[in-house]
Amino acid sequence: MILKGRAHKFGDNINTDDIIAARYLDSQDDSFLGSKCMENIDPDFIKRVSKGDIIVSGTNFGCGSSREHAPVSLKGAGISLVIAKSFARIFYRNCINVGLPILVCNDGDKISDKDELEVDLSAGRIKNITKNQSYNSEKFPSFMTEIVESGGLLKWIINKKR
Repeated sequence: MILKGRAHKFGDNINTDDIIAARYLDSQDDSFLGSKCMENIDPDFIKRVSKGDIIVSGTNFGCGSSREHAPVSLKGAGISLVIAKSFARIFYRNCINVGLPILVCNDGDKISDKDELEVDLSAGRIKNITKNQSYNSEKFPSFMTEIVESGGLLKWIINKKR
């Protein structure tokens, strides 16, 4: 699975309220949630993001509550991948559950906002096309790739029963 997109940089400790504000949790609509993604910390984020773009962050991305709304809003905004030095454990699992791939990479600080990236999930390879650099990340496990390609855990389970 190879993903291409432009980087959107964020710092450490981006919590689920930063990703999607609690006032929007009465909706399950991914398009609506996507339109409100990151508005608390970057009100213009949704104006700059394009389908397939990639979030690059520091440590502890997705800390806070256990709501699945956060990764749903990222997908709804068009984000194809989140790269961070570390993730909150429940956020990591929620991303897989909703079909949003995530990678742990210690070299995210070498990536700048708006850099064009090409990411090979199965190889754990991030190519920064803008800077002509490559970085290693944890490889995305094949069973998780299956879940993501199915559209999330529930759809994967339904497909397995067939």
